[in-house]
Amino acid sequence: MNNIITLGQFIIEKQAQFPYAKGELSRLLRDIGIAAKIVNREVNKAGLMDILGSAGSTNIQGESQQKLDVYANTQFISALTSGGECCIVASEENEDIIRIDSAVSKSARYIVAIDPLDGSSNIDVNVPVGTIFSIYRRISKESLPGLPDVLQKGTEQVAAGYIIYGSSTMLVYTTGHGVNGFTLDPSIGEFCLSHPQMKIPETGTIYSINEGNYVHFPEGVKQYIKYCQVEDVKSCRPYSSRYIGSMVADLHRNLIKGGIFIYPNTAAAPSGKLRLVYECNPLAFVVEQAGGRATNGFSRILDLEVNQLHQRSPIFIGSNHMVMKAEAFMAGNKSKRQIGETTLQIS
Repeated sequence: MNNIITLGQFIIEKQAQFPYAKGELSRLLRDIGIAAKIVNREVNKAGLMDILGSAGSTNIQGESQQKLDVYANTQFISALTSGGECCIVASEENEDIIRIDSAVSKSARYIVAIDPLDGSSNIDVNVPVGTIFSIYRRISKESLPGLPDVLQKGTEQVAAGYIIYGSSTMLVYTTGHGVNGFTLDPSIGEFCLSHPQMKIPETGTIYSINEGNYVHFPEGVKQYIKYCQVEDVKSCRPYSSRYIGSMVADLHRNLIKGGIFIYPNTAAAPSGKLRLVYECNPLAFVVEQAGGRATNGFSRILDLEVNQLHQRSPIFIGSNHMVMKAEAFMAGNKSKRQIGETTLQIS
């Protein structure tokens, strides 16, 4: 490979885009990259070690934690703590925020929200998993940093991205100036720029949704799925249904090839299932910067008010034209609410 640009070099070169920063954001992104390498090492040898299966505990959402969930969470928190540029870490695996007192004493100015291992239930069957991260500037000035620093709208993110641990390991991130992807070269142990200025196609032929929950979906989602399945040569339909069950993996594929990922609300999860702080906001920031669109079916994800640390939201995310089409179906059924298989009119 000619003219190799490593993640560290790239971050330093782009430092001028942040006149208010003095290298802290660059170091913070490098800390995330280091932790990703450690987690990648364990993911790649998971079948050879006793780190598969349940850890025998549950997270704040009541979901069974996998051993690698706990390991990844520990590694990212450790890297962010020792780095000294982050005063608060908010993890999907922890009930409360983690204030880093040593960093606070040094007036650290950044907040990191992280989903350490998205799709970890798939690790036992060798399906790609990932890490999602989001970075905000601290808004508390005179007081100790706290929950309000984390509960900022997605529009306030200064950086966000994901790492996908698959056939190759990639780190994809944005700082609001486009999206760039870096592939880990195991021969030198560095993330190298492989996908500069990533752009999602305006439309695609892939829709990603867990159709096993079809009967519980809102009517607008049901109609959109039927639309995707109807043959139409001009619009390249029927579309292909591709659902991995790891949001990072599904979104990464659609980012490159074009497509839509949908995780709607259901009767069992009326507010949706995915977490706004840890999953929806960071990935919405990435996709918008790549030219795509992300909404909850009616409103832009990044504009949603954040009221709770583990707040949930439906999400429609991907190629601009496909998301807009899904929104049109949702808008056409806005006066209806789907409960099980019964559609009720709301006055």
